[in-house]
Amino acid sequence: MTKAPDTKVLDAKAAHVKEYLGTPTDLKADAVKEVAIGLADTLADVFALYVKTKNFHWHMSGRHFRDYHLLLDEQSDQIFAMTDPLAERARKIGGTTLHSIGEISRRTQILDNDALYVTPEDMLAELRDDNLSLTKRLRKVHAICDDANDVATASLIENWIDETERRTWFLFEATRPAFGKNA
Repeated sequence: MTKAPDTKVLDAKAAHVKEYLGTPTDLKADAVKEVAIGLADTLADVFALYVKTKNFHWHMSGRHFRDYHLLLDEQSDQIFAMTDPLAERARKIGGTTLHSIGEISRRTQILDNDALYVTPEDMLAELRDDNLSLTKRLRKVHAICDDANDVATASLIENWIDETERRTWFLFEATRPAFGKNA
């Protein structure tokens, strides 16, 4: 049975973090905490999606190899470009962000795929669904930002939602079974 954490220890850790990592902000402390948690959860998803997209990029095969290989390379670059702004936004408002690969694996909603072989169609469909999942996460964090009156973070998230919807659209179109017919 796991012992409940000592509140004095948790308070001391929070005070230590605030003393050494706290950044001045006009946002309320509870809002900073909630936004920073949302950003860290999103960052975990972004890192997991980046690695999965690169995995599929590296292991692409088949008659559409060049097109899909380049598509996933472009998408992985765009996904990776989100990482630093996500982490730094949490720090700008006085929060903290991810510390380790272990923390990424505990926080992400994106499932691993370490199969030795995945068909190109299944790769694209899985990435399409993962991007949809990321869009949902981004919308959830946007709502937290709205409640916190954190317009700067909300603004960044709006751009990332647009980029994620574009990736989803491209992956959707690439996975259609026939022209003009939805799956």
